[in-house]
Amino acid sequence: MPYYISFTFALLGGILPALLWLWFWLREDKNPEPKRLIIWSFVAGMSAVIFVFPIEIAIKSVVSSTIVITILWAICEEVFKFGAAYFSGLSKKDNDEPIDPLIYLITAALGFSAIENTLFILNPLMDGNAIQGFLTGDLRFLGASLLHVISSASIGIFMGFSFFKNKYRKGLSIIAGLFVAIALHSAFNWNIMNSDGSNLLSIFSIVWFAVAILMVFFEKIKRIKK
Repeated sequence: MPYYISFTFALLGGILPALLWLWFWLREDKNPEPKRLIIWSFVAGMSAVIFVFPIEIAIKSVVSSTIVITILWAICEEVFKFGAAYFSGLSKKDNDEPIDPLIYLITAALGFSAIENTLFILNPLMDGNAIQGFLTGDLRFLGASLLHVISSASIGIFMGFSFFKNKYRKGLSIIAGLFVAIALHSAFNWNIMNSDGSNLLSIFSIVWFAVAILMVFFEKIKRIKK
């Protein structure tokens, strides 16, 4: 398969599912954010991959412990996703409701996931294995993409509950949210890396259970008033 065809299919397989998830989550916001900021947050999340992957390669080249690599990679990805969301949406005046941090963080996370999934799908396609590429896309749509949403949304949940608090409380909430996001991300990656394939369903079930919990938090944060 020519490179440009493989890249096109991989790009579509990475971006279209991410946009589908984005449409799903944006429906939770009854007062939609400006489209320009949503687009910018998504693109910023995509751009974060450019910085993250070289750092992760460098980490893998100097660290021998698998668990340490797993944690450092999670830290790197969650910090850069948060940075993408912050500079594209969280720092803007339109971030004026408790639900807004969740929206911007999830949008940036899905942008990041779109490019990450594209790269994972591209590898088997370049080797001429279209079936594996298709299965990779499906699995990441159901697992890794949602993991990025859940981990980034954890920060948004903390920010939502502290939205009307003072700057000190807001700062502590961001730190706590990042800690939870990194812990969730590390745990998921560690289980996937040490899975023999027989327990993938149970791992994905936990992710979907976390999505259900996230939906509950969405409803609670919507009701927060100043």
